[in-house]
Amino acid sequence: MKKITGLIRTILTTLICVCSIGSVTPANAQQYLRIGTGGTAGTYYPIGTLIAGIVSQPGKILATAQASNGSLGNVIAVTSGALETGFSQADVATWAKNGTGIFEGRPSLPSLRLIANLYPESLHIVVRKGSGIKTVADLKGKRVALDEPGSGTLISARQILSAYGLKEADIRPEYIKPNQAGDKLIAGSLDAFFFTGGTPAAAIADLASTGAGIALLPIDGPRAERLLKDNPFLHGDTIPAGTYQGVAAIQTLAVGAQWVTSEKIDSDLIYQVTRTLYGEAGQKALASGHPKGRFITLGNAVKGAGIPFHPGAERYFREVGVLK
Repeated sequence: MKKITGLIRTILTTLICVCSIGSVTPANAQQYLRIGTGGTAGTYYPIGTLIAGIVSQPGKILATAQASNGSLGNVIAVTSGALETGFSQADVATWAKNGTGIFEGRPSLPSLRLIANLYPESLHIVVRKGSGIKTVADLKGKRVALDEPGSGTLISARQILSAYGLKEADIRPEYIKPNQAGDKLIAGSLDAFFFTGGTPAAAIADLASTGAGIALLPIDGPRAERLLKDNPFLHGDTIPAGTYQGVAAIQTLAVGAQWVTSEKIDSDLIYQVTRTLYGEAGQKALASGHPKGRFITLGNAVKGAGIPFHPGAERYFREVGVLK
């Protein structure tokens, strides 16, 4: 818990304080909407860029995707006013709002609100083929990248390691993004790396396409069942064969990717971007713009909500009948 506390403190003290969009924005003025995503080699960033392009309206709304450390950094940035919106794993968002999980005993973020649930994020553990690493337990004593502080991947990695009876002290951890981890894996200076994100993830797809030979470790059986029991936001998942070149199908777990904001953000603004995203043109652009875009539908938008919807998003979802 001390590590988490220090991490939260670091993120808070390094955020740049800016004025958030609020009800004082003139009615006819162009409004700005930043979307905190993740590293450029993950899935949050291309999805954020896609959504920003869809919801932007010339002269009215200018949305931009902003690279960031990921889930934990995003929820803190959103509630502090350093970002208007951001992406987060469902578990991280719920813990932050309710003061549970990694936020237990620490200041919660009560102003956090949900715009929509987006798509499932698969838990990946990447190793080199022929490395002899077949299970998570085999990572003991190995050089393993867990992603950067502030990322949802780091939180998920700690959960998985714990389920297999491992602590960070039992491995040789590195805290780097997956694109850097892929380079080190090829160079032979890293044995494995974790990544939580939508498939296909650019960093892993690029790595597989080099022909270097990679494999994914399964997260299944009794250990996975324990994780599912202890973490209601996780669910069983399969990464199909061919998702990454030369990589066989694998059983793993997944968590929802969610778009969050603050209760302080203008209700009409959130209503407009939600309506645009789930309108006919927005849905067509999502479906053709990224494999995970096909999951960003009205049917999925209200699933797995662990925090209250923002009034603007709630208004739209009630209008179209997906919320009663």
